[in-house]
Parts: sequence; C-alpha cells; structure tokens
Amino acid sequence: MAVSSSGIVAGLTAAALATVGYLAHQASQSVPAGLGRPQAGASPAASKAPRVKKDPSALPDASGTGARVVYSLRGDRVWLVGTDEVVTRTFEVDPSQVDPVPGTYTVTSRSNTITGSDGVPVEHVVRFTSVQGVVIGFSAAVGGSAAAASPPAGQARTGGIRESRVDGAAMWTFATIGRKVVVVR
Repeated sequence: MAVSSSGIVAGLTAAALATVGYLAHQASQSVPAGLGRPQAGASPAASKAPRVKKDPSALPDASGTGARVVYSLRGDRVWLVGTDEVVTRTFEVDPSQVDPVPGTYTVTSRSNTITGSDGVPVEHVVRFTSVQGVVIGFSAAVGGSAAAASPPAGQARTGGIRESRVDGAAMWTFATIGRKVVVVR
C-alpha cells in the first residue's frame, strides 16, 4: 500500500508536536517560581553567604512578610518583595563600609541626586537607618563607580550600599517612604 505525501506530512507534524510537547514539559520542570509574573529583572550571581550557594536568588528564610526590601549582609544581595510574597527583583550590591544591625527598619528619607559622603555623585538614594552617626541607605553611582573599599585618609566612613543604576531605579520606584526594609545576616 502506497503512502501519500499528505500522510507523510501528517505523520511528521504529529511527531514534531509530540517532541515540542515533551521539550515544553521538560522546560516547565525547571522554571523558577514566579517566572510567569511580570519581573522587573534580576541579576543572579555568586554570593558569599553559604545559604545562597545553591540558589543565590532565593529569598532568605525569616526575612519578614508583606511588601519589603530584604538586604542580606553576608550575601551582599537585595530582594524586592511584593505584597503577594513574590520576589519582583533581586540583585547584588556593593556593601557599605558600615553595616546596619540585622532587624526591621522603614525607609525614612530619599534623595533623587546628591553627592555621597565619599565624594561620588549618586542617585536614587533610599535611606533607612544610621549606625553611630553614619547614615545607611541604598544608592547608585551616577558614573557607575562604586564607593571606595576604605575611606580616604581624614574622611568619615560611609553607609552607602551601592547598586547598579538600573537596580537603583527599581529600588527608587519600590522603596517609598515608610516601606519596610529587613536586614538579615
């Protein structure tokens, strides 16, 4: 019995659809939680915290509830968490020279553009606490430079937690006055 070209095409189409279905199923098994939700972006990268070796973008345990900014001191990473407990963005930061004590804070003030205490022009400054007179907050260097690892001779220590300009813009939009900031080890 001869097979027509339409039968061959139908068979190949069925085989192709089965293959695509199988591959889609395999891909869905490795999709991160919340991927179907709108994401502002993420910058996953290696981190110092032992907890994040498996998944550097995983939200730390005991990091609070509700809409909040979570900052990991060991991981040098920030998570922006919506009211639905979904992480909308996570990114690495360059830590400040002075660390805040782990705990829960609120955003107390913001500045669109200023010169940081290290002399670097910064934007999207979001402040949430101070330690021994050093104001602690998130900011993005306008020129893309980071704070000095140690203050120049005669200069005070700084509390600026530096983020990229793109991440700084996301923080600025998310972390309005009164927004909860949870600092974890």
